[in-house]
Amino acid sequence: MGQVVVTLNGRTYRLECNEGEESHLAEMAQYIGSHVDDMRQKFGQVGDDRLMLMASLFIADELWSLRADVENLRAQLAEARRDKSNSDENARSIEAQLFAKIGDAASRLERLNTRLTDSSSGGH
Repeated sequence: MGQVVVTLNGRTYRLECNEGEESHLAEMAQYIGSHVDDMRQKFGQVGDDRLMLMASLFIADELWSLRADVENLRAQLAEARRDKSNSDENARSIEAQLFAKIGDAASRLERLNTRLTDSSSGGH
């Protein structure tokens, strides 16, 4: 079991974590600590609980905003996938129309070739 010692607002806390997660836990505690320090600078020493609450609310607000961004990106991705699907379908339709026109043109050329061949062999 891993262990990390962090200091927030002048108080030291010993935290346990899974092996290998120590640096991640220390980084998160440092991030929270920077927000606690910001709140203390803005509002003074209003008590550990209140500073922790205000820092937590600030971080929760960041998280909320990021979650909304992720949902927006997911919706944009779904729309892009639908657009791509529609574009692929349109491309297949245009391709089918093109093949049909090429087939029609080839048939006309064959008929024209047959007429020309019949005309030239009938005239000799």
